[in-house]
Amino acid sequence: MKKYLFVLSALVIGCKSASVPDAGTISESTSTASEIQSTVSSKVKEVTRAAKVGEIITFLSSDELSGREAGSEGINAAATYIEEIFKKNGLKPYFKTYRDTLSTFDQPAFNIVGMVEGNDPGLKNEYIVVGAHYDHIGNGKPEDGDEIANGANDNASGTTAVIEMAKYFGKNKTNKRSLLFVLFSAEEKGLLGSKHLAAKLKKEDFNLYTMVNFEMIGVPMQRETLTYITGFKESNMAEKMNAYAGKDVVGFLPKAVEYQLFKRSDNYPFYNEFKVPSQTVCTFDFENYPYYHHVDDESSELDFVHMAKVINEMIPVLEKMTNTPEKEIKMNAK
Repeated sequence: MKKYLFVLSALVIGCKSASVPDAGTISESTSTASEIQSTVSSKVKEVTRAAKVGEIITFLSSDELSGREAGSEGINAAATYIEEIFKKNGLKPYFKTYRDTLSTFDQPAFNIVGMVEGNDPGLKNEYIVVGAHYDHIGNGKPEDGDEIANGANDNASGTTAVIEMAKYFGKNKTNKRSLLFVLFSAEEKGLLGSKHLAAKLKKEDFNLYTMVNFEMIGVPMQRETLTYITGFKESNMAEKMNAYAGKDVVGFLPKAVEYQLFKRSDNYPFYNEFKVPSQTVCTFDFENYPYYHHVDDESSELDFVHMAKVINEMIPVLEKMTNTPEKEIKMNAK
């Protein structure tokens, strides 16, 4: 197995995409020690965020988890890890426990579902689901004695984003609408975890406003936009996300249409059941990462600073999405 780089090494490799100023950009004209300290503190805050991202994703994609195949001991270890983070950061189980056992898979497997209740008496009855799949394929085609498909980009990266967002809202509780943070199992078996949960919630008359899914955000796109969104023309979600961010944080990728990505990730079962905007944010553009379902899809290949940037841009977008008085994100007319 190719040895992991230390988190700090990965930070240095990934720093080209950081939004934080390099030390050399601190102007010589900065006149006071407090101004210098303020600039340095801002930089340290961003690096700390990237280091935390690296810590989470390196664990989730470690050899010890054996590729996180649905129903395996490795994915069970990942589930326990996620549950502990949810509990520590104030998320409540939506069901009796955080574990939602799949009815769609022939082995014991479960989604992890945590909730942050909205702080508005009326809007808290409306829900936004924020999700990513935390399973992978287990073993891949052996190469140089390595057969573990670690699934760092696919999809420990999306899982890490959801964990970081859950931590933020769990601690700060700035959301008027309720948020459901879900890590799906058995996506690699045919979206089985999301199909199970979407159908289950539909039967419960769950009041879903929208669903935002995160998939393969581990490396920057070879394009101008930070991310793209699947189903770009299905709704006004991209338009509203960019308005909430005050800049373009999601764009359109033609290949997403060509490969029908809107139907190929965990957003789709929620659209299928609820017919509300349900889309995936991604940075895999078919040219920037050669290790799809490959044993070299490891944390050492990812850019933690880029990932931190995506997360830091998306948190205020989600915050505004939860707090608008009316439902602004809507399906486009056919």
